[in-house]
Amino acid sequence: MSARVLVVDDVEANVRLLEAKLTIEYFDVLTCQDGQTALTLAAESQPDLILLDVMMPGMDGFETCRRLKAQAETRHIPVVLVTALDGREDRIRGLEAGADDFLTKPIDDVILFARVRSLTRLKQVMDELREREESSRRMGVGGDGARRLRAEGGRVLIVDDNERQAAVIAEALAREHRVTVETDPDKALAAIKGPLDLIIVNVAAEAFDGLRVVALSKSGDARRAPILAVVEPTERARMVKALELGATDILPRPIDVEELSARARTQIRRKRYSDFLREKLDNSLEMAVTDALTGLHNRRYMAGQLQALVNRAVHGGSSVAVLLMDIDHFKSVNDSFGHDAGDEVLTEFAVRLATNVRAVDLPCRMGGEEFVVVMPGAALEDAQRVAERIRRDVAAAPFRIMGGRESLSITISIGVAATTGEGDTPHLLLKRADEGVYEAKAGGRNKVIAKAA
Repeated sequence: MSARVLVVDDVEANVRLLEAKLTIEYFDVLTCQDGQTALTLAAESQPDLILLDVMMPGMDGFETCRRLKAQAETRHIPVVLVTALDGREDRIRGLEAGADDFLTKPIDDVILFARVRSLTRLKQVMDELREREESSRRMGVGGDGARRLRAEGGRVLIVDDNERQAAVIAEALAREHRVTVETDPDKALAAIKGPLDLIIVNVAAEAFDGLRVVALSKSGDARRAPILAVVEPTERARMVKALELGATDILPRPIDVEELSARARTQIRRKRYSDFLREKLDNSLEMAVTDALTGLHNRRYMAGQLQALVNRAVHGGSSVAVLLMDIDHFKSVNDSFGHDAGDEVLTEFAVRLATNVRAVDLPCRMGGEEFVVVMPGAALEDAQRVAERIRRDVAAAPFRIMGGRESLSITISIGVAATTGEGDTPHLLLKRADEGVYEAKAGGRNKVIAKAA
């Protein structure tokens, strides 16, 4: 795995040692020797991970970390504090400053590389989500900026056969989160299939294989939930294996409840940030293929689906039909009652359209008062019957507008076409349907005209 790592330490020998170790493992290494330079370099170079010494003159590691996490350009970059201090107060202070983890001097190479690889994997996933969300925003389909992400009220699953230890963890977290404890491995794996914000696993459990629980929790509905692995600090091999299998953080025993609470808040906040980005991306993708006014598919989506269906039809697959429809005298609605009333008509028409087509059909708004229904597997006669049903439903009852104060009689003209075999294209299909609409309007409107090839 190639990743960019920023090493920050005021001692030249420490910088060179870490730089050499990381370079041998093919990491791209940047270095600096003070907090202010680290802030500038991080914003400009966007490293995948920052190894930050705590004891530096001027701005120490805690303050540097706090500022990194306060800036929009750098808050997503994982920060590992490197310290000769091993006291609980320093770990809690670092977690509250936003640190993602700690390494204690002298640095164990195995733990160093396990940490670096675990956190850079996470960073790359987050980067991909952020880049996609930013691309959507530039295209004008992104949502608002990030809301304030809470770290309370998380859904936490504790998987531990040590009832006393599980009770300590549960009591500490129950003040802020919704906690479930499972001591049975089968029940635990079943619970992992549900939505969770944090999973805490005793990887040294005696009644089940805790490492297997870590591995299996990375699949299913809870695969995005961070995993906090409870392990003895002396069990280096087990700690490294847990990280390799997908654990995102380590909770050393004996458990310090304040450190536990701080680590849980850090992991849940990060999980919610990831969820927020995915939610924005999903919404942006939906907006890209959906007509904002009617909620139907838009022209872009229709074109892609129709192309695939016609290609299949001309190569021996089932036929596809289209209904092209235009609301009669729609301009007069806007001219007489205003564009808000016109929007009400379009919205109500979309509802009637969607309730009169098959579940497999794709009702779409082409633009203005023009709509299309793509009908996979439909012959010309089948499509004509559906079109007639839509026409009758639209004409049967008046459309209520202006908050129900006015009603309008609305009719539509519909052209119907279906694929004819080899040589047909979406353009030709829509052209035949458009000819049907033109003929229906020329013949007095409120008609369905089917156009064979």
